[in-house]
Amino acid sequence: MRITPTILQHEFIGLDAEIADNLNPSCVGLHGRVLNETRNMLVILHKGKKRLIAKNVAVFHFTMPDGTVVEIDGKKIIGRPEHRIKKRVKRRW
Repeated sequence: MRITPTILQHEFIGLDAEIADNLNPSCVGLHGRVLNETRNMLVILHKGKKRLIAKNVAVFHFTMPDGTVVEIDGKKIIGRPEHRIKKRVKRRW
C-alpha cells in the first residue's frame, strides 16, 4: 500500500489503532479495534471496554489491512467520516 495524503479518506472502523500521543497521559498506549467514529471521537475496544478518544488531542497509529502502520494526527481526521471520505485532499508537493 502506498502512503499518500489520500490515506485520510480511508474508513477507520474495523482497523486496529494505538494512541501514540495524547494530552491525557493515561490514554497513551491504548490499543484495540476501532468500533465507531463520530465527528470528534473514536470509539476503541481496549481489553473488552469501549474507550472514547478525542481526535483533536491525539496522534494515532492505524494498522492497515496489508499490515502497514500509518501515523495520523487526529486534527487531520476531525469531521464526520461520511464527509471526510468525500473531501478532496490538498497536496503540498
